[in-house]
Amino acid sequence: MLQATVVGLAAAFVVVWVRPGLLRMLGPEPQILAPSSYADAVNRTAPSIVSIYTRTMVSEPMIGEDGDPLYRYLYRDRRVLRPRAGLGSGVIVSSDGLILTTAHVIEGVDNILVALFSGEVAEASVIGTDPGTDLAVLKIERTGLPAASFDTSTRHRPGDVVLAIGNAFGLNHTVTAGIISATGRGDLNITAFEDFIQTDAAINSGNSGGALINPNGEVIGINSASLSQDMGAQGISFAISARLATEVLHEIVEYGSVRRAWLGANVIDPPLIRLQGDAPPNGVQISQIYRDGPAWRAGLRPGDILLSADGEPVRSAREFAIGIAEQEPGAEIEFLAMRNGQQFITMVRLIQQPPLQG
Repeated sequence: MLQATVVGLAAAFVVVWVRPGLLRMLGPEPQILAPSSYADAVNRTAPSIVSIYTRTMVSEPMIGEDGDPLYRYLYRDRRVLRPRAGLGSGVIVSSDGLILTTAHVIEGVDNILVALFSGEVAEASVIGTDPGTDLAVLKIERTGLPAASFDTSTRHRPGDVVLAIGNAFGLNHTVTAGIISATGRGDLNITAFEDFIQTDAAINSGNSGGALINPNGEVIGINSASLSQDMGAQGISFAISARLATEVLHEIVEYGSVRRAWLGANVIDPPLIRLQGDAPPNGVQISQIYRDGPAWRAGLRPGDILLSADGEPVRSAREFAIGIAEQEPGAEIEFLAMRNGQQFITMVRLIQQPPLQG
């Protein structure tokens, strides 16, 4: 009996070694447990996150709306300058003091102070801003700073765990956790060029400009905005993708602003095109065109459908807009377009995008 048992176990070992898939058929899959803590990821990135404090002098009535009516009447034309404080966050991107943040954090302010992880405070200057993506680059006169590590890949998936670090309500280096809800979000009317990671990690006032990180402590996004709870929204926040943020960073550092090509036309997504009857399965439709712009001079008009650019199919308005913006001003693109069911080809020479309003 013992000999038969030993022979049977040996045979089973050989079978499982040759066909490991048979083992899964005999029992449930082993469970993969999530980490019980993400402290290592936070400790790796937190020293690279800064808190930003701004001050702006604003002109206000000397007597406020809740003041005494008599004084309000006597001093109705008197105004005084008062300081207005603001909060934000930033990410150190170089050891010599370059900091990436969101443009709305420092828009129109008079003074910018940066609080480091060590507690040290430094005054910051603005290197450049990009209203098209709501990003800005600051500089402090310090060396030997811990620069954050960025993950600019597109491998992030809905369901991945993420953590947000920032100066929430003045509580510096606050950490919140959640998951990626969606990637490649656009058409939110937050910025002109949108490539957002949607997350349910809490992003509160003061978090803007901070980091959205993965469990390895790598920055995958710059926290930007949240839908207001006044709208009934909960857990819907957005971060600018690290890929887009680093591209803007390099442009601002190299040139002082972002060189961005311009087509001179706005387009809408395929779902809206299909509502109009017979239309191809892919392509974007021109909804607005600027007279004497590149598209106009190439013969394109509102209602035309752009099917391909330099032979590559056009699939979505968001990808199309980002792809055009990433071209060099002066580049020529061959478009296959369609008008009234008839296809035609035209060449468009892109130009530098006119300045955007903040």
